[in-house]
Amino acid sequence: MARGCLCCLKYMMFLFNLIFWLCGCGLLGVGIWLSVSQGNFATFSPSFPSLSAANLVIAIGTVVMVTGFLGCLGAIKENKCLLLSFFVILLIILLAELILLILFFVYMDKVSESAKNDLKEGMKLYNSENNVGLKNAWNIIQAEV
Repeated sequence: MARGCLCCLKYMMFLFNLIFWLCGCGLLGVGIWLSVSQGNFATFSPSFPSLSAANLVIAIGTVVMVTGFLGCLGAIKENKCLLLSFFVILLIILLAELILLILFFVYMDKVSESAKNDLKEGMKLYNSENNVGLKNAWNIIQAEV
């Protein structure tokens, strides 16, 4: 009885991690598509031009893919090292999310002020010829808000 439950748990873990890996593949594909087709369309801040939606989605997709792959392979092979790596990555992601949440609430006023300044700078660059992505982002914001 216990052996059957462990076998079922093994395949359920594989299935969930396979879905996790496929979602990571999807995120990576969307990030690459955004990067290629939209350029700097969704740059978050003029002071950090490399911080764009495409780059963020590519990074998140890569982490999700690696995590899902380690979970899938660790579940099927029943390899302790792979499962430990999977657990450590999940723990690091959880701790990073908690730290970012705490920092966001601690520095909310500074983040808000910085965002306002970046939006003002972005509005100044609205009519520049070489920043079509920023212009498109502002057009969408103004149309929807």
